[in-house]
Amino acid sequence: MDPETALGLVKTGATLLLLDVPQFTLFGIDTHMFSVGPMFKGIKMVPPGTHFVYYSSTDRDGNDFSPIIGFFITAKPSEVIVRKWHQQEERLIKLFEDEEERYVVAVKKMEFDHQLGPYALDRYGEWRQISNYITKDIVERIEPIGGEITIANEAGLIDTVPKTAMERNLVEQLRNSKFSKPAEKSHKRGCYYTSIPHVIKHKGMSVEELTSLNLDKTQLLETTLMKDFGGAEDKLLGELQFAFIAFLMGQSLEAYHQWKSLISLLFSCIEAPFQTRSQLFTKFVKVIYYQIKYGFHKDQLSKVGAERKDSVFLDDEWLSKDVFLRLLCKEFFSLVQGAPVVDGDLLSWMRKLQNLLETTFGWEFHNNGPDGAYEEDDEFAPVVEMLDDTSFEESLPA
Repeated sequence: MDPETALGLVKTGATLLLLDVPQFTLFGIDTHMFSVGPMFKGIKMVPPGTHFVYYSSTDRDGNDFSPIIGFFITAKPSEVIVRKWHQQEERLIKLFEDEEERYVVAVKKMEFDHQLGPYALDRYGEWRQISNYITKDIVERIEPIGGEITIANEAGLIDTVPKTAMERNLVEQLRNSKFSKPAEKSHKRGCYYTSIPHVIKHKGMSVEELTSLNLDKTQLLETTLMKDFGGAEDKLLGELQFAFIAFLMGQSLEAYHQWKSLISLLFSCIEAPFQTRSQLFTKFVKVIYYQIKYGFHKDQLSKVGAERKDSVFLDDEWLSKDVFLRLLCKEFFSLVQGAPVVDGDLLSWMRKLQNLLETTFGWEFHNNGPDGAYEEDDEFAPVVEMLDDTSFEESLPA
């Protein structure tokens, strides 16, 4: 990048000024995580929009790490966001307004420029693909009081959640004595996620009616969309992306459960994908595709795991045929492949997701035709219906 272009990005992009962060602290913004050096004072050239900042303190030898703390920011063009390291609490805190203003002026005078690392712009397109539905309003509605997302505040979940292999791994990190400071049970409330019931119950309904409602979650989806999201499909997808990022990068057990609940709700709909919410499901499958492509790609995961040495995302259980995601996808893929009429975009993205899951995890989904697809002249192949509406398509950076 030539100096003139770089200077322009410094001036138009936002700056995240981080004061007194100890050397060897693991610091991440969006999809880029690294170990902090002695000169580090933050990140410059941050594109305007929503970002996730997360970090983990370490001992003097750089071996033992504390639980990750993360928070979302919404950066404006040329904005300066200032945080300072609190030595006793080992976390980043906001400054008083007058103190912050002095640093803002210093940043704009380029006094900290040589101590600021550039935002990894070559990864920005990747970040947008997994966060494009997250807005400032969504962050403010969901984030906990104070904004900090950390498993250290989720001790109350240990004895109340199912213990899948992934959940046990997250819980063990909370209890693990190798952390710099043992996590104590916190009275802080977690994120304000939308409540998704696992079982639908209504008084006065017959067993057959209740069974039907629980087999096809279309009605629950419609109720949730109208009650909690004002009918805005993109807000639901924004919460799905928020939970995924808080889970994958922030290592939040609570976020994992919300991500799982939302996926289970959508993949358990039978009527909605073909009749009332085809565009939503095309967008949803696309969101899941990019989450899997980034979050569970072994080469990508090893980058963070090599630094932290205890990444939970390389757990072999994700390759298990019994993991919830595979079982839900298997039923959904079968549903789409067997539908008499299906939106062409939904079918296309479903096939992309199926191929990604097969190549990433080695899962096999048995469908008609070669490579898990129907033959063009197969009498049982679904009718592809192209909807003349592209309002759900978003323009993402390459």
